[in-house]
Amino acid sequence: MDNTRLILFIVLSFISYMIWDAWQKDYGPKPAPTPTTAAAPTTAKSEKNDLPSVNASPVPATTPADSAQHAESRNAVHVRTDLLALEINLRGAVIDRAALLAYPIDPKTPDVPFQLMAADSTRFFIAQGGLKAEGESPDHHAAFTSAATEYKLDANTPELVVPLTWTSPAGVAVTKEFVFKRGSYEVNIRYRVKNASAEAWRANEYEQLQRMPDPGQSRIVKTFTGAALSTPEKSYKKFEFSALQKEPLKVQAKGGWIAVQEHYFVSALIPPATDANHYYSSAIDSTHFAVGYYGPAFTVAPGAEQVVETRLYAGPKLQDSLGQIAPGLELTIDYGILWFIAKLLFWGLTHIHGIIGNWGWAIILLTVFVKGMFYPLSAAGYRSMAKMRRVQPRLLAIRERYGDDRARLNQAMMDLYKEEKINPLGGCLPILIQVPVFISLYWVLLESVELRQANFMFWIHDLSTKDPLFVLPLIMGVSMFFQQKMNPAPVDPVQAKVMQVLPFAFTVFFAFFPSGLVLYWVVNNVLSIAQQWYITRSIEQAHGAHAH
Repeated sequence: MDNTRLILFIVLSFISYMIWDAWQKDYGPKPAPTPTTAAAPTTAKSEKNDLPSVNASPVPATTPADSAQHAESRNAVHVRTDLLALEINLRGAVIDRAALLAYPIDPKTPDVPFQLMAADSTRFFIAQGGLKAEGESPDHHAAFTSAATEYKLDANTPELVVPLTWTSPAGVAVTKEFVFKRGSYEVNIRYRVKNASAEAWRANEYEQLQRMPDPGQSRIVKTFTGAALSTPEKSYKKFEFSALQKEPLKVQAKGGWIAVQEHYFVSALIPPATDANHYYSSAIDSTHFAVGYYGPAFTVAPGAEQVVETRLYAGPKLQDSLGQIAPGLELTIDYGILWFIAKLLFWGLTHIHGIIGNWGWAIILLTVFVKGMFYPLSAAGYRSMAKMRRVQPRLLAIRERYGDDRARLNQAMMDLYKEEKINPLGGCLPILIQVPVFISLYWVLLESVELRQANFMFWIHDLSTKDPLFVLPLIMGVSMFFQQKMNPAPVDPVQAKVMQVLPFAFTVFFAFFPSGLVLYWVVNNVLSIAQQWYITRSIEQAHGAHAH
């Protein structure tokens, strides 16, 4: 019993350390970015190397886009909707900035939105695309023109269309339209082709996301940051950037989507479900990667017109809407190995939050519900610990009698357990029940964008980050200390000292955990103390009445 409890606490401590390490990587101080030297401007020929090969397989290696050129060039169209603020570079009609207006970087600065896409040396993430044909074509290196430099979605307008135009010397005119809808992070992209030349014009539509991974992604437990592909044959598969460098992605499928995902947010290219698309990746170098697709070839006869459409999603991982945008897109919300428990917890949290409107109180009420649901198992464990506490003097006497004779000591202890009908593993149940719920709730707090910067009350303004005053971790440590005092002390003095140190160790660990997780643990401990006190008191009263 003593060894089992010690092992369980050590395992829980190790799990806590891994989660703390993950949290530090996600929320802790970030290392100063390593300065990067801007690439020299490339020639037109070398720039064309980052186009997908649509006539041969495999897709050739690409070259990184010139981040300095993107950053310095202000020949861009500025777009603003109710949810997005974008810059579309007229050189290639490339989205090289995308800010999410509803998601500030810090709640203290609500007017500074999170930059999902940017063309900076420290964070390089852009969306490229176009039509590839023989000779001159409107790819992401072509020069587009726009009738205006500012486009804004008016309050009474449900849709905003941003048209950019390109015309070949032969007379092929292409209008690339970015279509934004109110209340949506989807961007519909349309290519309107008018062939005024004397010959048929054949092209392939392609889209790709080029990304420089963020530094400091190596950790024991982490939220996934990388690429993801979904097809009807395989609904969701993740790819680390390092893996794509070794083995480029080459998949042909009808429908599906390809994405780059990160903590809380995802950018996905979603071609028409009826098209047979070629999905690919390119490890440009050790710092730049591209993932994308190209569609089937189409031909526009002289004097004819044709429209090609696709979609881009660039926004938060909202669980209620991702699955409606594209099948399997909701799987980008990575809840880890215990995802099935995490989804149940999130479902419960959202329903409670829908009633009371506060995520902190939702966590408290969910904890009460979970404790009530597992009360029969917890009660069995607490009864076992109460019985162990009652026979503690006899256990100490057995230890003194047999000393270092481990075989006879263990046999005598087992005989005592059998006589008193004590299950030596029964006291482990309360701990075993808490571990999967604890880990699952951690992932819910870490991955659910709905809880990002969620306010509670008093000094806690963000349940997804640590308690700024460390009050909750201290309360948690005190509650754990009192909880230990209610349990039978280990017979082994070394184990007893280890157990005494654990509340202090856990207080330090939890000082850097998301405050929402610490809130759950505090409420769980308080409820556990109340349950254990009630059960222990009932057993002692029953034993006293039986003795009389």
